[in-house]
Amino acid sequence: MKSKINKNDSKELFITKWHTSLQEIPEEDWDHLLGEQDIPFYKWNWLNELEKSKSVCNETGWQPLHMSIWKNKKIVGLAPLYLKNHSYGEFIFDNLFLQLSQELELRYYPKIIGMSPFSPIEGYKFFISQKENQDEITLLIMKNIDQFAIKNNILSCNFLYVDPNWSKVAKKFNYHSWINQQSLWQPSGEKNFSDYLTKFNANQRRNIKREQRSIRNSGVNISTIEGEQINQEIMASMYQFYKLHCSRWGIWGSKYLSRSFFKGLANSNQRDRIVLFSAHRGNPYDPLAMSLCIRNKEALWGRYWGFKEKINYLHFEVCYYSPIKWAIEQGIKKFDPGAGGSHKKRRGFNAQARISMHKWYDKRMESLMKNWYQKANSFMIQEINASNNEAPLKDSFKKL
Repeated sequence: MKSKINKNDSKELFITKWHTSLQEIPEEDWDHLLGEQDIPFYKWNWLNELEKSKSVCNETGWQPLHMSIWKNKKIVGLAPLYLKNHSYGEFIFDNLFLQLSQELELRYYPKIIGMSPFSPIEGYKFFISQKENQDEITLLIMKNIDQFAIKNNILSCNFLYVDPNWSKVAKKFNYHSWINQQSLWQPSGEKNFSDYLTKFNANQRRNIKREQRSIRNSGVNISTIEGEQINQEIMASMYQFYKLHCSRWGIWGSKYLSRSFFKGLANSNQRDRIVLFSAHRGNPYDPLAMSLCIRNKEALWGRYWGFKEKINYLHFEVCYYSPIKWAIEQGIKKFDPGAGGSHKKRRGFNAQARISMHKWYDKRMESLMKNWYQKANSFMIQEINASNNEAPLKDSFKKL
């Protein structure tokens, strides 16, 4: 698709462009507009690596459809967007929406999605120059999305895992919030892993110590590999673990990323954000299991893992305990271990609300979904509170 140029009716002249490739937008301009929001999954390099590796492309059902706003030949606004013909890789489950649209004889796909592909990471929003009127640029982006959707008979636009404050902005444009649940670990004054253990009740504290002792008795050590220690060979191993893990789930394996994506992460622009936790019996670069996490100065995100030797409790050690220990040592303020897994609450992760925003361009669908969201959100808040109350900790989490 060629970029389309539009002009708004304000006193200032703005040009709107659609992009089917991130290569059409200069890296320095993209990252400059991200400003202080240092979320690696929205950096130009990360998103470009997804496209360059063909993990994200029209053939995989993720057609890039980014929007940029220009003023005086400078980019002043960005909206990372994708046109999708399936619902995989979003980590929210919209089967009910699909079923309802079919009953109404509406075409559900393609749909417009705003998120970082395959990454259920909180923080989506439009990226707008601080020198510009935020409301004016937001209005222009929203108008162009609406026009594109209506012109192309698209049923919905969906912003997933949005910045909580930005959800209020989307609501002004007739978007409905839908609450889903994810897990998060946050420190509460721990100076070391022993302090982390003291947060649990006696029974669960014994369970965690038993699990870790079992790992040590199997002769397995855990090493951290990060920054300049990361090379092509270790990332090739990580890809194989990722591939093996996905294959164990059969058709539900969710293998979205290509070998070349992992290879691209090993370059100097990406590896400073990577932390690998290698389980081994001697050489950390000859692992029997490994997890891949992404970091910035304040946060750690767990993304992928895999193993070639099945060892009891190894998943908990490589994906939870070792990253938490590392996070405490690094002064990390939050650790998002990734989607899924009811067992996380037994390891100190609390359930948290994650918001997505949805707009429907059919009046019947809009009317039905408006009431459904209110009921679904109320139920989800109750479920989050119940989950946190069941956590084996000394102190309960604060209710929503």
